[in-house]
Amino acid sequence: MALSPARTKYRKSMKGSRAGNAKRGNTLAFGEFGLQSLSRGPMTGQQIEAARVTIARHLKRKGKLWIRIFPHKPVTKKPAEVRMGQGKGPVEFYVAVIKPGAVLFELAGVPATIAKEAFRLADAKLPFRCRFIVREGVAV
Repeated sequence: MALSPARTKYRKSMKGSRAGNAKRGNTLAFGEFGLQSLSRGPMTGQQIEAARVTIARHLKRKGKLWIRIFPHKPVTKKPAEVRMGQGKGPVEFYVAVIKPGAVLFELAGVPATIAKEAFRLADAKLPFRCRFIVREGVAV
C-alpha cells in the first residue's frame, strides 16, 4: 500500500504552482547526512516507499532514517478514451510536490561511505536528480 493521507479536508485539489525553490525543509534537521533534490517534480507515495526500502536494505538494520516528505496532494485521472466534460476524474494517487533544495531523506548512525552509497541507490529510484549533503562539523 502506497503512502497516502489518512484523511483530507478536500478530496480533490488543483494542480497549483511548482515554481521556485524549497523555502522550508531545505536544511538537515535530524540526521548527519541527507538526500537533497536538485530539480522539481511530483514524487508519488510508491517512489518514496521504493527509495525507503532501498536505503533500509543497504543499511542492514543499522542507523536511523528520517523521511522528510509526505504525499499530501491528490492526483486525479479520467479513464482512457472518455469524452471531454463530465467533471473531474477520481483520485488515482497522491504526490509530494518536490522543489529544488528540499531534503527528502536524512540518515544518522552510519559511516559516510555507507550513507553515500545508500542515497546513491535511492536516487536511482527517484524521478529527479539529488545530491548527498552532510551536516556541518561531521567528518566525511
